[in-house]
Amino acid sequence: MVSAVTRGVGSDQLSRGTNQTGVRLYNERLVLSLVRRHGSLPKADIARRTGLSPQTISTIVNALEADGILLRLDPLRGKVGQPLVPYALNPRGAFFLGLKVGRRSSDIVLMDFVGTVLGRIHYPHPYPTPEIMLALTQRGIDELTSTLSPTDQQRIAGFGIASPFELWNWESQLGAPADVLAAWRKADIRAEIAAISHWPVYFHNDGTAACAAELVLGNGQHGDDFLYVFLGSFIGGGVVLNSHLFPGRTGYGGAIAPLPVPAPGGGFQQLLRSASIYVLADRLTEQGRDPAVLWRDPSEWGDIGPALDHWIHDAAQSLAIAAVSAVSIIDFRSVVIDGAFPPAVRQRLVQATRDATQAFDLQGLAPFTIAEGTIGFGAREIGGACLPLLANFTQDREVLFKENS
Repeated sequence: MVSAVTRGVGSDQLSRGTNQTGVRLYNERLVLSLVRRHGSLPKADIARRTGLSPQTISTIVNALEADGILLRLDPLRGKVGQPLVPYALNPRGAFFLGLKVGRRSSDIVLMDFVGTVLGRIHYPHPYPTPEIMLALTQRGIDELTSTLSPTDQQRIAGFGIASPFELWNWESQLGAPADVLAAWRKADIRAEIAAISHWPVYFHNDGTAACAAELVLGNGQHGDDFLYVFLGSFIGGGVVLNSHLFPGRTGYGGAIAPLPVPAPGGGFQQLLRSASIYVLADRLTEQGRDPAVLWRDPSEWGDIGPALDHWIHDAAQSLAIAAVSAVSIIDFRSVVIDGAFPPAVRQRLVQATRDATQAFDLQGLAPFTIAEGTIGFGAREIGGACLPLLANFTQDREVLFKENS
């Protein structure tokens, strides 16, 4: 069992043998999770927060420092007694690659241990194909990892894929020809990428992956339980319960796109038909405008005008229904909204959703917040990179029951 580090990293510096117990691994991950949430902590604070003995914490922290996972910072002086020495995550303690399979553009990133994106390749396309994804993966492996030193390359801990499930079922929205849809039905993108990856490969629905990024890098500001919503070409999301990602029985946990909401002409339609960016793209196309502005640079859309205003209004009305419905079932503290759009659009959409929520009878529900996400338009590819981080460096409720080998 590798101490707080994925198997297959390929560096003796990151492994201290195979004779540790699951309890030790759990405690190491607990320490790393606390340090990540608080930024830095001295051993005494870690011991107090975990309830573990000072001797146990000292052994764990010293070992993680020796492995290059934690950094010893300058002592905190000015207090009575011995100065406290805080420890922080070492940004170069591990590295991760993340791929987002998108409908109109795809991205691959290289991320360090504290969540800083060190490199990105953005690739717009009319629709994704398995061949495009494999070529982008190979390019990312070749170009992004070449920016690391040979020593740091040995500390790459995994490759994560964030992709919509069953792409072949989205013919009208994807706009891909029949042969491409058939290729996706036959493709096993995880296995094909694993064949060219030097590291373990992790795969999740793109909404779940984006939720993982918010969980790992959001510093716990949304509480232990929240519904995460991400608006890309389609809408998706994820669920966090008791500070753990909850993918659900089949990996569709939090995939709120099919949730029924009122349709403009009466009856009901799926949430994705009002709160997805492709809806805005269709409106721009109907006005004779090029919707490619939405995919070229998600951080800057320019002046879209009334089409954006109408889309925000309609999306917010549907998101309010989704939020109230979700909180009625699970006592979420927060509903977090993010998306592949500029921060100013996110701010407007979140405020409009808050306003729309107030129109409902909320009696019987505990107060909850509608909050902005913290990651932004890159949450899916960053979430992909967070998958190996989450799997190997954070608390895992099942770690005590897993085979240690």
